[in-house]
Amino acid sequence: MKFRENLHVQNRKFLSLKRDISLFSIKEACGLFGIYGHKDAAQLAYLGLYSLQHRGQESAGIVTSDGKRVKSIVGMGLTGDVFSADKLSSLSGNIAIGHVRYSTTGSSIIKNAQPFITKHAGHMLAVAHNGNLINSKQLKGKLEAQGAIFQTSIDSELAVHLIFRSSKRTIEDRIVDALKHLRGSYSFLFMTENEIIAVRDPRGFKPLCIGKLGKSYVVASETCAFDIIQANYVREVEPGEIVIFNRHGMRSIKPFQSKKPSFCIFEYIYFSRPDSSIYGKSVYVTRKNLGRQLAIEHPVDADMVTPIPDSGNYAALGYAKESGIPFEMGIMRNHYIGRTFIQPVQEIRDLSVKLKLNPVRDVIKGKKIVVVEDSIVRGTTSTTRIKALREAGAKEIHMRVSCPPIKNPCYYGIDFPTKKELIASSHSVHKIAQMIGVDSLGYLSIPGMLKAMLLPEDHFCTACFSGMYPEKLKTSFSKYDLEQ
Repeated sequence: MKFRENLHVQNRKFLSLKRDISLFSIKEACGLFGIYGHKDAAQLAYLGLYSLQHRGQESAGIVTSDGKRVKSIVGMGLTGDVFSADKLSSLSGNIAIGHVRYSTTGSSIIKNAQPFITKHAGHMLAVAHNGNLINSKQLKGKLEAQGAIFQTSIDSELAVHLIFRSSKRTIEDRIVDALKHLRGSYSFLFMTENEIIAVRDPRGFKPLCIGKLGKSYVVASETCAFDIIQANYVREVEPGEIVIFNRHGMRSIKPFQSKKPSFCIFEYIYFSRPDSSIYGKSVYVTRKNLGRQLAIEHPVDADMVTPIPDSGNYAALGYAKESGIPFEMGIMRNHYIGRTFIQPVQEIRDLSVKLKLNPVRDVIKGKKIVVVEDSIVRGTTSTTRIKALREAGAKEIHMRVSCPPIKNPCYYGIDFPTKKELIASSHSVHKIAQMIGVDSLGYLSIPGMLKAMLLPEDHFCTACFSGMYPEKLKTSFSKYDLEQ
């Protein structure tokens, strides 16, 4: 009994440490995967979710159908923790949708795990969502006033209520009718007993792409999910498009008025895997371009360029290539933090950062180094990392950031805090440099960032940098008034 009590205490400490670690990272909403027409749908969905794990680590879920019976498994934690071989074998059917989640505003509890399933008047509908609805509070209040009862705090449930309240006859017409009420960012995967319906909002905030595996169709947030199952990339789901996959094949409708694209530029800067193509263009090449442009805008006399792993790696390669300064891996990342680390030994806030990243002393001692970071949000982690580099003997530290200063919250699915918590919203670049302890600090400019993109400059949402939001917001609107 005493052993179990001690183990319980250690688990509580471990979960507390994991929460501390999560505070230091930028979070995205979710990752989606769907497959239609394959006998091993559940197993392939599992592999797809594994490849999308970077998009959400709070929960994972898969729903399958054989045309008659629908089965579902959802759970808290990583994909590999939620699903065992026995659980996967129980998910029979040739249709599946899956979801990995990080909540930007809703609670991190099992009832909010997706895909979310509901039944109404003999019809089943499962839904998985990536994004954030900016009018969810108003919609929920209106629906509750009309008698609606909500089981979760995810805005995906709002879409389900609107779909089943529609007077339209077919499910796709009901979805169109419901989506007309939604504002904000959304990529949805809907699943009935017999089909999958993929949807992307009219501005295309979040990525969603289509692939083919033999005669089967695949849909995923990123193309890296296709690579792991050896599916071929076909194309993107276009902004405002609804794509239906069923026994008749693939069919597309475009029921919404076209709007100016507002692709999330942080997909290229931070979120997506470098081996993915997002919005049809390479993440790896784009990140190198960001680093090249950063070197042009902020040159420095230094002995080496080193990234903050892992998202800073490719911008650092670009910086080194453009500047001619040697590239070195001066900081090592512990990829197993949060999984194999069992017993925290210090109750201090910066312990989690030290566990995750560690300087290589022999590489950086006595050197003038350029440290390339993908972004600075609160400044907390940067301060700790720079201190560690100083202690490891760095002679000079010049930080270069491959995006502009983040000055504004995101309302479309990125877990940026309120404006007052963003260090760049109230401090100059010079002041931030002093606060985090670097010899110099250089951010990529907004024009330079857009120049590095492989798509037209006006296709991106840059609201977190510029404050220019694609969708109008009420002046009193708060991110934390939303339900996700």
